[in-house]
Amino acid sequence: MTELPFYQAAGNEIALFEHAFRNRLPMLIKGPTGVGKTRFVAHMAARLGLPLYTVACHDDLTAGDLVGRHLIGDGATYWSDGPMTRAVREGGICYLDEVVEARKDTTVVIHPLADHRRTLPIDRTGEVLHAPDNFMLVVSYNPGYQNFMKGMKPSTRQRFVSLRFDFPDAAREIAVLLGETGCTEMVAKQLVSIGRSLRALKDVDLEEVASTRLLVYAAILIRDGLDPVEACRAALVESLTDDIEVAAALMEVVFATFGQ
Repeated sequence: MTELPFYQAAGNEIALFEHAFRNRLPMLIKGPTGVGKTRFVAHMAARLGLPLYTVACHDDLTAGDLVGRHLIGDGATYWSDGPMTRAVREGGICYLDEVVEARKDTTVVIHPLADHRRTLPIDRTGEVLHAPDNFMLVVSYNPGYQNFMKGMKPSTRQRFVSLRFDFPDAAREIAVLLGETGCTEMVAKQLVSIGRSLRALKDVDLEEVASTRLLVYAAILIRDGLDPVEACRAALVESLTDDIEVAAALMEVVFATFGQ
């Protein structure tokens, strides 16, 4: 049996995902960067024994990137399925990470898959694929990071069962660091304390606050023998800001825990 990717549950999200899958419902996962959305989907795919087709969405991602396109090779033209089409044909989870970053024409292919039709029309081949019972569409995005131009339209959002992720409480975040990295409990507690302090800063302008993912990176570096202050500088502070003064302010939080 394939080992499940480590995941520390926060509530009933595992049961909710399983209920949605059994009833052929699509799922929307929303929450800040680095709190475990993608890891959760990978965990659930392994738990359910399903292949996982992950698409990291970006500004240039089009419907054709998801569905597929005609290619030329050996003097002939042939059709090549995109990741969404492969997931619909073969079954599995199609996961669109940060879906609102994709171009607006992607909603044309998402909508019929995310409602009662569960179909994928492929205009260029004339096919209309019907999703099998073991297909599931999952999308995620960070609502706190999006501006009004990149929010998800209600007509799209209301096609999904939705699940909200947030930063874990201290005990769960410590458990995540221990499970992910094998660091000592003392280091895990110190890093979680730093992370919570950085998130609570009011007078520092940051686009994103310290994620659990960054705390994991710091724990890995410390476990491997790097000085804790330098590990926090590289994995946390320099990843959060380019501003020298802001970085200095963040380092004060690190020094308060690990000393100078």
